[in-house]
Amino acid sequence: MTITSQVNSNKTKTYVFMTGYVVFVVLVGYILGQALGYGNSWLWIAVLFSVISSFASYYWGDKMVLAMSGARPADRKRHFDFFTVAENLAIAAGIPKPKLYVIDDTAMNAFATGRDPAHAVVCATTGILNRLERRELEGVIAHELSHIRNYDTRLLAVIAVLVGTVAFLADMFMRSLWWGGGRRDRDDDRNTGQLLIVVGIVLAIVSPIIAMFIQLAVSRKREFLADASGAYLTRYPEGLARALEKLKKDHEVLEAATNATAHLYITNPFKGKQFHAWFSSLFDTHPPIDERIKILRSM
Repeated sequence: MTITSQVNSNKTKTYVFMTGYVVFVVLVGYILGQALGYGNSWLWIAVLFSVISSFASYYWGDKMVLAMSGARPADRKRHFDFFTVAENLAIAAGIPKPKLYVIDDTAMNAFATGRDPAHAVVCATTGILNRLERRELEGVIAHELSHIRNYDTRLLAVIAVLVGTVAFLADMFMRSLWWGGGRRDRDDDRNTGQLLIVVGIVLAIVSPIIAMFIQLAVSRKREFLADASGAYLTRYPEGLARALEKLKKDHEVLEAATNATAHLYITNPFKGKQFHAWFSSLFDTHPPIDERIKILRSM
């Protein structure tokens, strides 16, 4: 499979996931609203909640992530390779050089954030900067710049808002049942009303879990896309493949990472805290490293 076909394939799959996600959110809002007898008003609540949350994440999401991660601005003299690699690859990608930040941690990892290429940030740990060769670092930075150029950072922020909206609607529904059960007339079409309430309860329980699975699935697809786009940018897939091999051997947990930021990193920052079972891949924020390396080396 060529780099171009890999990029196109992952883009198509992501659009399919996003379309299904939007339909899912609308369906959840509609059913929960009907079950409580509020009609379509819950759809407007979902839209309002999404707009407010999206506005906050759009303009201040990068600052919040950097603050949560304890990152500080990189120093050109101390992190010379970081600066020069980012500058050269940004020119090749046709985007402004992002702001560069560093996390003081010996664990190896990196991430990108920001609403668009003009307001982007690439952050790397001191561990990855000190332990990768320049060609390997180029692969990692190209991967992160690809997230920026492909607007993955904005996409994942939107998905996070949708997940929050589903959880918010489910919580409102359960609270409404607990405190009085909405406005439905029990004497008017009683059977339909009771059926909708049962469906609403089931949906309120499972919908946040389903939403989380969709979020993780889209996150994994964007990692494949960034790998392919980064390899296309450097014209040297082996650089990122070798970097991923070193990242796989690094079992140190990144203390600065949280559940809210884990999907941003180039590899799962929790590593040693993972559990292993037949269904564990459903909860992964990233695709298997071995699979990513195999695809890169087939390009």
